[in-house]
Amino acid sequence: MIKPVSLLFPILLTASLAGAAFAHDMSAMGSMADAPNAMGARMHMSDHMKMTQPRPQTAQDSDRARDLLAKLRRALLPYRDYRVALSQGFRIFLPSVPQDVYHFTDYEAARWEYNGHFDPEHPGSLLYVRTAPDDYVLVGAMYSAPAYYTPDQLDEMVPLSVARWHQHVNICLPRGITLADLLNDRIGAGRTDIPGTIPVAANPRALELDRRVGFMADGRFGFEGSIHDASACETAGGNFIPVAFGWMVHVYPFNGDDLKVAFGTEVPKPAAN
Repeated sequence: MIKPVSLLFPILLTASLAGAAFAHDMSAMGSMADAPNAMGARMHMSDHMKMTQPRPQTAQDSDRARDLLAKLRRALLPYRDYRVALSQGFRIFLPSVPQDVYHFTDYEAARWEYNGHFDPEHPGSLLYVRTAPDDYVLVGAMYSAPAYYTPDQLDEMVPLSVARWHQHVNICLPRGITLADLLNDRIGAGRTDIPGTIPVAANPRALELDRRVGFMADGRFGFEGSIHDASACETAGGNFIPVAFGWMVHVYPFNGDDLKVAFGTEVPKPAAN
């Protein structure tokens, strides 16, 4: 796991690092084409994702959550136009790879979040859905927190009774690819010297995918890869990462006041601007 917080994602990661399965627009290319993966449209507990346990909801929790939504709606208004986010230094996590939701991250703000600083009006990442090759619609934001934070500390930021924080865990990346590489969109596209790309290149159609998504063309690796333990990762020529990035939580403030939607685990349909 990378320790320097200046390199930590969004998204990631969740991505997110992170998070975050990629769109299945290439599923017809066969099992190897199902591989592109990261933070997807719906989050759930799995071998690659750890989530906080829900707590009983109180009136105080609901008030806190609605106050956060109000602050976030005001703060995000300028970013309805994704070009504003880019002009202010937000960077797209893996822009060349098809995804259900794209993380635009302010790495300085994310650095502060991973140092334990929480500002409801300055989330480290913005969440967009791509509706056209050159157009994105804002759907929400993502806050992050240190990986070592306890449930009580996370609850102080965003109540665990309305939201489920998540971590990306048990990640296998090919040797030669690091989390820092992912943050800088270096995924081995066009390379044949890392695990995952050589066997794919034998198929001309898969080679196209390989050039677009690099090592993610191999379904063994990544945030939704089939490998989720250290031994199998080493055998496959990979680098095992027990916890990628830190804690993350998505918030979707534009689809009304239903807290189950606003703090849900599924990306809602973009609201009309």
